[in-house]
Amino acid sequence: MLFGRRFESPLLWQSIIMIITMLLMLKLCTEVRVSNELNVKRRSFADFDLNYFWHWSKFTDYVQCVLTFTGVTGYITYLWLDSSLFVETLGFLAVFTEAMLGVPQLYRNYQNRSTEGMSIKMVLMWTSGDTFKTVYFILNQAPFQFSICGLLQVFVDIAILLQVYLYSHYPQKPVSHTAHPASTKAL
Repeated sequence: MLFGRRFESPLLWQSIIMIITMLLMLKLCTEVRVSNELNVKRRSFADFDLNYFWHWSKFTDYVQCVLTFTGVTGYITYLWLDSSLFVETLGFLAVFTEAMLGVPQLYRNYQNRSTEGMSIKMVLMWTSGDTFKTVYFILNQAPFQFSICGLLQVFVDIAILLQVYLYSHYPQKPVSHTAHPASTKAL
C-alpha cells in the first residue's frame, strides 16, 4: 500500500521542529495573554463556544484541540488511504495551509496601516528561510505543490517585508477614534 508520493526526510524533520516551535510559542503567548487579561472568566476547549475558539485560557486546551484534530483527520485519512485523490488533496491542503500562514499578519498590518512590533530583520529572516526552503524544493524536484506553495509563501513574506518598510518609513495618519465624553480630559 503506497501512502502518497515519497518526499525527503529533511521535510519531515523540518515539519516536526516547526510544530514543536509553534507549540512552545503558543504556550508562551497563552501565558502572557492570560497573565495580562482582566477578564476573570476562563475559556476552555471543552466549552465548545465558537465565539472563543482559539482564545482559550490554558495551553492544555490548545493541545487538546490539536490532538483532537490530529485524531479525527488521522482516522479519516486511514479510511481513505486507498484514494490517491484524497491523499494528494490532503497533501496539497497541508502545504497550502503552511504557505498561507503569513496572510493574517499581512491583512492585520493592512488594516492597522502599521507594522508596530515587527522588525525588518525578523521578516528578512522569514523570507530568507522560506526562499531557501523553496529553492531546496525546486532543486530536489519535490512534488510540484511544494514548489508552488513555497513560491506563494515567499511572495507573502515579500509583501509583509514591503509593509514593514513602507509603514516604518512613511507612517500613516492615525485613525481618529471618537472618544466617549466621560473619558476625555478637560483642558
